[in-house]
Amino acid sequence: MIKRALLEIAVRKALNRSRGVVLSGPRQSGKSTLAQKFLSRESINYFDLEYPPHAQRLEQAAHTLEHLSGLIVIDEVQLKPDLFALLRVLMDRSNAPGQFLLLGSASPALLRQAGESLLGRVETIEVDGFDLQEVSANVGGYSDDATLKLWLRGGFPRSYLAASDGDSMVWRTQAITNHVRVDMPQFGVNIAAPAMLRFWTMLAHYHGQIWSAAPMGYPFSSTVSVA
Repeated sequence: MIKRALLEIAVRKALNRSRGVVLSGPRQSGKSTLAQKFLSRESINYFDLEYPPHAQRLEQAAHTLEHLSGLIVIDEVQLKPDLFALLRVLMDRSNAPGQFLLLGSASPALLRQAGESLLGRVETIEVDGFDLQEVSANVGGYSDDATLKLWLRGGFPRSYLAASDGDSMVWRTQAITNHVRVDMPQFGVNIAAPAMLRFWTMLAHYHGQIWSAAPMGYPFSSTVSVA
């Protein structure tokens, strides 16, 4: 795994001055791996809300969280929006920094809840895929091969670290499909998945060019009706 030293430093500094830290970013960008640098997944203080036993422990969230001490990690926190009001109360019981590390896939719900309920209590750190600085540091300095690999595969860890270019392509294809079908409706984009995938394919052909919506609108308008 590629070390993400600058992100680790940023999270550590944030935890040292704020009661909570929100790690926000797309799925599979490495948020959980980063969080486990600060708390083991095996710890009783680690909750992954996509894992049923952990979600069940938080059905009585107040009772569970009140009896824990030290850093508490809650992964995919946007899946349980009613937690934010409780987290505000728990954070306000003490001004001590580093109480909570909250992980969530970037979504309007997460940003709104964190901004409204936890205003002034948390810092938000965006976690994206690997960047050129990280992949270069991994090989001891700038490398044409690492740069080309990042350009072709992108920075999502599982795509970049795949065993072959073919495996990376399969992962990216599945990730794009799942994003269009599952994640984008959360942003209010209610366009049929096949049409959106065609639209993304057309956008990809314009990468690095000046984009004009007019020529793209002609083929796309035949597949999407605008209310």
